[in-house]
Parts: sequence; structure tokens; C-alpha cells
Amino acid sequence: MDMARLSAGTPHRLGAHYDGDGVNFAVFSANATAMDLCLYSPDGQTETARFALPERSGDIWHVHVAGLQPGTLYGYRAHGPYAPQDGHRFNAHKLLMDPYTREVAGRWANDPALLGYIATARDEDLSFSTIDSAPFVPKSVVSDPGLLSSPRDSPPNSDRDLIYEAHPKGLTRLHPGIPDPLRGTYEGLASDTMLDHLTKLGVGSVELLPVHHFLDDKFLLDRGLKNYWGYNSIGFFAAEPRYFGSSGLQGFRQMVDRFHSAGIAVILDVVYNHTAEGDQRGPTIAFRGLDNDSYYRLQSDQPRYFVNDTGCGNTLNVAHPQVTRMVLDSLRFWVTEMGVDGFRFDLATTLAREDQGFDQNGGFLDALGQDPVLSRARLIAEPWDIGPGGYRLGGFPPPFAEWNDHYRDSLRQFWRGDAHSAQAMGARLLGSADIFDRAGRRADTSVNFIASHDGFTLADITRYGHRNNAANKEGNRDGHGANYSDNNGVEGDTTDPATQARRARRQRNMLAMLFLSQGTPMVLAGDEFGNSQLGNNNAYCQDNPIGWLNWDQADEGLMAFTAHLSTFRRSHPALRQNRFLHGSIRAEDHQPDVSWTDFTGAPLEWSDPALARFCLTLRGAAEASPYDATDDVVFAVFNRSNDAGAASLPPAPDGLSWARGIDTAWPHPIDPVPERRDTASIHSQSVSAFVLVPKGPDA
Repeated sequence: MDMARLSAGTPHRLGAHYDGDGVNFAVFSANATAMDLCLYSPDGQTETARFALPERSGDIWHVHVAGLQPGTLYGYRAHGPYAPQDGHRFNAHKLLMDPYTREVAGRWANDPALLGYIATARDEDLSFSTIDSAPFVPKSVVSDPGLLSSPRDSPPNSDRDLIYEAHPKGLTRLHPGIPDPLRGTYEGLASDTMLDHLTKLGVGSVELLPVHHFLDDKFLLDRGLKNYWGYNSIGFFAAEPRYFGSSGLQGFRQMVDRFHSAGIAVILDVVYNHTAEGDQRGPTIAFRGLDNDSYYRLQSDQPRYFVNDTGCGNTLNVAHPQVTRMVLDSLRFWVTEMGVDGFRFDLATTLAREDQGFDQNGGFLDALGQDPVLSRARLIAEPWDIGPGGYRLGGFPPPFAEWNDHYRDSLRQFWRGDAHSAQAMGARLLGSADIFDRAGRRADTSVNFIASHDGFTLADITRYGHRNNAANKEGNRDGHGANYSDNNGVEGDTTDPATQARRARRQRNMLAMLFLSQGTPMVLAGDEFGNSQLGNNNAYCQDNPIGWLNWDQADEGLMAFTAHLSTFRRSHPALRQNRFLHGSIRAEDHQPDVSWTDFTGAPLEWSDPALARFCLTLRGAAEASPYDATDDVVFAVFNRSNDAGAASLPPAPDGLSWARGIDTAWPHPIDPVPERRDTASIHSQSVSAFVLVPKGPDA
């Protein structure tokens, strides 16, 4: 490389950025002694230039190279001590991906050359490998800034609060209504067919499983499997290319724009708690080779080993200022340049853990809260990890919402018939105020769900009493052991009509309870039509029909019923309030904003551990501001028992009468029909909901 083409450049913007004259490169490493930039031919096979970065400003190494164009392929080689016992694992024989690269070219090989040590050595990671890894790793790419211009504005707020959790490939891979070239791609996610489905379902936000560039784990490749879910990130700025269609990176941008045009927000499931480099036996492909001691949390007494609060081998050291910066830069990039609207943080407790433990006022959360861009994004925490004090449901500061596993478990336990489950479910129906009603948090903080990607699908909750994970090739030892499922008398599939009917009603009951609950509802893609994973409750490695949605076997009736529930929820503000309900008296009508009764209309007696049926009346919150006040009323009846009954309806105001808008005893949606008596018949094993309508002339 002609040194006349080099200049100092700037350390202020990390990554590789084209400025019209050339490319500025900047990379962080506090402990490296030198940093080489390697340039490659367009096919990524031939190294065309290598030179040491001449400038170091603090811990940022940088240079400007005139004449380089977008599309240039490159990587880094970091020099420094190889001393695993001291936490350092520099090895300049390993080509390293730029943590800030926006694109990657090529594929990762499952080859020992990626290891910084000699795999066959007695002490493994204490040995030193001199094999050049460059032929076996993809190259970082200098992106065209024209591909990353500011996108359109995010969609306006709407009354559609439903979150739809979906896999970016599995949602469309088998959909017969989507052209084959689009199936499994970003373009396919926002195809006309999918937008029509999501709109009919009333989806307000699509929450995509990880789309950050990720790596297939070696142990999975050795078994002939892949990392399907994608919780193994290695590039926090690069969209995963395995979901590219013919438009490449532009396909992601087009997907976001099309979702926005349909009024649907885009939420990304992001994994900033660990990386694909794993533990001390993992590959040296990016962070480990650039500065292992800075990027990762190491055991204080044995820095050869990694803190493993994530269960994935390592833990990203988000408490480090430069790692905090990287995560914030990544989040900001996806909002400002890729157009996404929010994030669900995988194992979010890890991000809030300081040296003294979990801290809701820690550096990362404070930085996130004051960021002028990110503080306005939708933020959702998975509030746990496996580290010390890792379960933190209710512990995140506003404006975070949180995945509420108490809701998931309580709902499953109630319909399974567990003792005391009605009492627990009562709190969940009101947005889990016992957990979240503090520090000005809103009632929609609780993200309520029956099922998520991790665990049984809704259909399998009603089909299997035990996990069936043999296809994962781990001896059926992986996956949740406590599923709180109920196979309704037969394990797995059956052709018995009575069992099929029980299962179908159980699914409708669970969905109805979800949509009648305060908080934010989330539905796992496929649950709206009865998708099964054949009892696999940990399909993280099933990039095949087990993990893909089977649209050919979709239950059209259940799909229509779910859409009806969603419409019912949107039509009734009493079901989606931002204030918690505590039974306070409303000034407007001197009625409590929430009341619990038994089937006779008397105040509910909660002491019975076998309580199986109860009624819930919901009105606008007594504490609501005048502009949020509503006169909407919903009367819901839950009957888990095997006995039908008659539930007393609350007194209706003059000129109004109660009409049944939901009844899960029927497999199809029903039109609201005014009740002609003061009581309503309630089927066994069912959920009903009633609303006030004008009295007819013959009422």
C-alpha cells in the first residue's frame, strides 16, 4: 500500500466509513500493542494489502485510506500478549471481523483454524495456533452510505397493542401464498400476503427473533444441525444475510417501510449479553482477538475463564465504557438508519449488572434512558438471566416493558386446574399490579403471553404433558422441564374427536383470557392457527419443518376466532388502559373501576384453593385523567369447571342491555346478541365476555 494514500483520519466514528475520498477506519482496543488492517480482493480470497494502523487516540486505532470505495472487503489482525491466565488472547494469525461492520461477505467455516489455540494440545486454550484463519472467515464490508440513508418516519401510535413474535425465516418458509423466492426472506415477511394476515389479526408490532449477524455453533454443526433462533450474535450492526432475498440489505429496509405503511411497528429481539465466541474453547473471530479483557467479563480470580451469567459460555462486559458505547451505537444505528421502532433485550439482567450486582440505575440503563434517540424507542426487557440475583421481574425502570413469565405460568396453571391458580390469575388479569405498579410505571408494562419461541407452542400446551426434543440430539435433556401443560388425556396427536374438541376449546380459552387482560398481549406466530412443533419445546436448532410454521395445516376457524378477540379488544378501551385498576370508586358513576363477583353476583370469596369460576367487571380507571376517561364496561366470566351455570349480570344502565361478544364454547366468532334475562348461561370450560349495547325495541 502506497503510504502516500494514508492519513491519520479520525477516531470519532468507529467502523469503516466512506466519505467520498476514501474510507476512515477506526477500531477499539485498550490492550493491543499494534493493529493491522488487511484488505481483500472482491471475492475475499486474496489479501491485497496489509499495514499497521498508524494512529492511536486513547484506545481507538485509526487511519484514513484514500481511494478506497464502498464494497471494499477488510479485516483486522490485533497484536498483543497471548496470556490466557491474565485474560489476554491476542493472536495476529486470526483475521478478525470489525465489530462495527454493517455487512459481511462470505461464510464462516467450521474449521479449527478459527481457534486461537491448538485444539489437539493437552492444555487446549493455553497453547497457541499459528494457522491463518483468513481463508475460513467472512470479510467485513465497507458499506455504501446510500444504502443507509434515513428511512421514513415510524408509524403513528394506534389502538393495536398486539405484539406478534415471529422468526424471520420460519414465519414464511412454508407459506403457500408467498412466491417461493420470497419465502424465508425479509421481503417475504412484508409481502402482501403476510401484511394482509397481520392486518386482519390486528397486529400492532412484529417482534422478530434475532436478525443481527450470527454464527452456527460448532457443536450443532457437528450434529448436522444449525442455530435456528439466532441467539448467537457476532455482528451487532449487520443484518443476518441468510434472510436476504434478491434485494440484499435493501430488502431489510424495504421490509421495515412496508410494515410501517401498514401501521405495524418493528421490534428486534437483540442479544447484547454474550457473543458467538463462547467460552475459552471458542473461536477467536472478533471481540476475543481485539481485546478479550475489555469486551468480556472474566472471573476475577481466574481470568483465563469467563463469567457465564448467560449460560452461553461468555458474558459481554456492558459495564465497560467502550462496550456500552458499542451497544448504544448499535441500537441507534438500527433506529436511525434501518428504521426499526424498538427492541426486546434478551437476558436483559446481564446488561444491568454492575460489579456489585443488578443495578436498575446502572451505567447502561442510565445511558439508554438519557439517549435522545433510544429513550423514545419501544424497550422491552426479558428480566432474567442465570447469574446471581438474575431474576428481576418488575425491577426495570420505566419506560421498559417486561416479559411477564408469571402471566404465562399462571394462565397455564389455571386452565390445567392447579390449586390456588385462580388467585394468581386474578392478579395477572389486572396487569400484574402487584409486580409493576410502582415508580409511575404504566399498566401496559406487563407483556402478557401464553407462549413464546422458547417453550411449547399454544397447540402443544394442550397436546403434550412432556417435552419431545429428541430431534435436538441432546437425549431429550434440554428445554424447560416445567411446562404446566395438559395433554387432555392423550399424549401427542390423536384422531379422537372429543379430545380434539377439548384441546381446541382450551386454546380458545387461553387466547380469550390473554385478550381480556390488562397489559400488552403478545402472541407467538402460529398460535393463532394451532401450529405445532410436535412437542419440541426448545426448537432453537430446528431449521426445518419442526421450527417452521405449517400453514397447510392451519386451523382457519381458530385464526378467525383470534382475529375476533383482537377486534373485540381494540373496540373496548376498558381492556387496554394505561392506569392500574384497584377497585377505587369512579367519580362519573360511583362504581368501582374493577369488581370481582361469583356467579350469583355476590363479592367473590377468594379463599377456596380450588376456585374454578369467577366474574370480572372492568370499567375505566378511577385515577384516569379526563382525556383518558371512558364509560366502556366489560363483564367477563371465566369457568374452568366441568359444570355449566348461570352467571348474574350486573345491573345495566337505563336504555342499555348486556350482549355477549365472546363465547369460547363456540368454535367461531359470534355476533353480539342482547341477553333477555338478568342471568347468562355459561358453558363448562369456557370464557365469555359481555358488553353494553342499546336496548332493542322488543327488549
